[in-house]
Amino acid sequence: MRVAILFKRRYMGHDVIHDRYARLYELPAGVARRGHQVVGVCLGYRPGDRGLIAEASLGGGSLAWYGLDLGRLVVPGAVSYLHGVWRLLSGWRPHVLLGGSDALHVTLTRVFARRLGIPYVIDLYDNFESFGLTRLLGLRRRYRQALRGSAAITAVSAPLAEYVGELAGGPPVLTLESTVDPRVFVPQERRAARTALGLPHAGRLVGICGALDRRRGIGTVYRACLAVLDALPDCHLVLVGDPDRHSPPPRHPRVHQLGRLDHGRMPVFYAALDLALAPMRDDDFGRYAFPQKAYEILACRVPILTADLGALGRLLRGYPACLYRADDAVDLAAKVRGQLDQPCCPALPIPSWDEQAGRLEGLLREVVAQGGVQRA
Repeated sequence: MRVAILFKRRYMGHDVIHDRYARLYELPAGVARRGHQVVGVCLGYRPGDRGLIAEASLGGGSLAWYGLDLGRLVVPGAVSYLHGVWRLLSGWRPHVLLGGSDALHVTLTRVFARRLGIPYVIDLYDNFESFGLTRLLGLRRRYRQALRGSAAITAVSAPLAEYVGELAGGPPVLTLESTVDPRVFVPQERRAARTALGLPHAGRLVGICGALDRRRGIGTVYRACLAVLDALPDCHLVLVGDPDRHSPPPRHPRVHQLGRLDHGRMPVFYAALDLALAPMRDDDFGRYAFPQKAYEILACRVPILTADLGALGRLLRGYPACLYRADDAVDLAAKVRGQLDQPCCPALPIPSWDEQAGRLEGLLREVVAQGGVQRA
């Protein structure tokens, strides 16, 4: 197959092309390794390097990445982007178009696929309707129209798959969680990890990484953890990520801020911990998300504590010690103490990126074989 992909350039703070980061890189690469020609076009919302940036032969297939951006003037930049994508796709003639990363790219995938007369598949790594971008005039309606017109949809969680299945009405929806590289996320020795990060060797460390954002309920986490620090003199809180200036971390001698860490160093961070938190709020984002960090933590064999809702609530249903009531600082504090006193680290099966790419490739094959009739 010839598979063309439309994604945004930056994903979870990483450059998809240069960082070869997670879902938006691993799935296309895995499809290419199965003998297909894959071309990815990534739009940067900020100026960056353009044109053919990277290409490689992968297991009998090939993967090429093109970078485009909006430049300093949005309207001329948008026109240039649309012309650039059309020239590339119309000259290459893909069999199927895969789009995702936000509501805008989902909408544009439908536009280009209809012009090319080919089927398209949509990949949802989150509930894009919860993103601020979807507030743009008319974009939510066009996003939903694109879902209905797709040949198939992949969704990061079962709750999201169920939701978009009802929303889209007809296309098949495949649950495809974001996952980990099993060669990277492996257990490591705790003392060595703490030394590498400059953390205390003694005591019990509770850690959180990612969006330290008030919109993700970080204030609830801080309140709960301060209560734990007051009750347990040997407990420390370790933070990785950019703090929210509107909800800054508490000033406390046992709160350690490490800033950003390269993704390759995250196994070291998890190894240093006695407990890793994956907090979620009960909102339109949290109910449908499947945080990649959940599989990262579990693969590193570190106890986990997350909100009892959505996909993670289902995944950990048999492990109540790993779940707290969403948005409840008192219950979170109690569950942190419970996990520190009697750690629970579920041994659950974790798919690899290669396995997830294989499932995506099978779906794309089926769409191309059936002609991928578009609906709306």
